[in-house]
Amino acid sequence: MKPSVGRIVHYASYGTPGGEYTSQCRAAIVTAVAPGTEGRAVSLAVLNPEGLFFNQSCAQYEPDGAGMPPGGSWHWPERTD
Repeated sequence: MKPSVGRIVHYASYGTPGGEYTSQCRAAIVTAVAPGTEGRAVSLAVLNPEGLFFNQSCAQYEPDGAGMPPGGSWHWPERTD
């Protein structure tokens, strides 16, 4: 799948260095797709409990089941039953 403006994806937050907040997957809306990246880099409006955050040029991560994606990346939401 290729991302397009308005699609919902998951954004992996960084967390804080002191551990007050851990890295979490957050809902995000694609606001732009970087040209020439075939959709692998996008700009996002991230929906957090603390408010909205805007991130540019977030790289796509393909989950491999080995744990949390790296902070600052995005991926398609996992399917649930």
